[in-house]
Amino acid sequence: MTLVPLETALERLLEDARPLSTSESVALHEAYGRVLAEPVVALRTQPPFDASAMDGYATRGADASVAGNRLSVIGEVAAGGTFPGTVGAGECVRIFTGAPLPAGADTVVIQEDVAAVSPGMIELREPTRAGRNVRRAGLDFAEGDLLIDKGQLLGPSSLSLAASANHPRLCVVKRPLVAIIATGDELRAPGSTLGPGQIISSNAYGVGALARAAGAEMLDLGIAPDSRDAIAALVKKAVAAGADVIVTLGGASVGDHDLVHEVLTGEGMTLDFWKIAMRPGKPLMFGRMGDIRCIGLPGNPVASLVCSQLFLKPLLARLGGRPFRQDMRTARLGAGMPANDRRQDYIRARIDEQDGELVATPFDLQDSSMLRVLAASGGLIVRAPFAPASDAGEPCQVLMLG
Repeated sequence: MTLVPLETALERLLEDARPLSTSESVALHEAYGRVLAEPVVALRTQPPFDASAMDGYATRGADASVAGNRLSVIGEVAAGGTFPGTVGAGECVRIFTGAPLPAGADTVVIQEDVAAVSPGMIELREPTRAGRNVRRAGLDFAEGDLLIDKGQLLGPSSLSLAASANHPRLCVVKRPLVAIIATGDELRAPGSTLGPGQIISSNAYGVGALARAAGAEMLDLGIAPDSRDAIAALVKKAVAAGADVIVTLGGASVGDHDLVHEVLTGEGMTLDFWKIAMRPGKPLMFGRMGDIRCIGLPGNPVASLVCSQLFLKPLLARLGGRPFRQDMRTARLGAGMPANDRRQDYIRARIDEQDGELVATPFDLQDSSMLRVLAASGGLIVRAPFAPASDAGEPCQVLMLG
């Protein structure tokens, strides 16, 4: 089978990916990091009344404009209260931040600009312009205003804005559900005592973390042995659970025990592509089972994680209505590199900063089973197919990790 160029594979994987049409209502404290499915319109006006912006004295602008004026203090009002009377000429009301402006007053003189001359009497040290230190009703927003449009990613300020507009809940885009199925007779869960020929299953934890980082929910269906019936049973569980994406780990190559392709097509998957011109990650598989996307990741741990970064994360971001861009940066090579072959290469590298520039130094060992090297990598040096040999100090492109 001809190897599919990476860019072509990514285009085909994303070409019809749209935000999921299903939405759900969640409480505000659960809405952080979610994508808004319906616009937020103000249910009230904020502030709902003319309010003091400072601690001081509420009075008429005409009385506040002349230094040396003396005003009679006729009462006091704090936030949450109201003043029952009206402020007349030569009068003021002691007021605190957030309190409603009394009738007759249109200006607040800050407390630092007055002096007490006798009980119930103050004198202005500095003039205050009419209308100063007052937050007018509707300064922030008015009832009916569009505050947050749909499609926005909800952060701390937008949640506070929605709360201020009197929304206890918000309608958000459903998180894509990713069902993960590990395959292989040799795999055992972490904490197991291993027998001859057995290894610990690790891929699901990293792939699941990448899925959650892209805003998805993860359903780990565990490990299926190399059995058509066992793999098919877990695929059926994924479908029954409402998975939007089924991710299989291992079993997508061409060996006698690599059964994933056969099982998925038997369950109704239409294959789109299989085998990518990239390293690590050549045996990546993608197809559709109705509305469900199926991604067959390689069994090698590093290849599985690199493919998840390149393919799974952007797919999940699209389905969840989220913006997504790979963090690509320019760096200098910390060591020379040989010419590349026909596959696009992702080289694990240590990333340092020297003289204001990033320096990417490739690790000597790049075997796709070596998680320790990947965990120590700050990024992946991206080398195009047939890239010529490069010397230390030459520019390179780096996909940053973490």
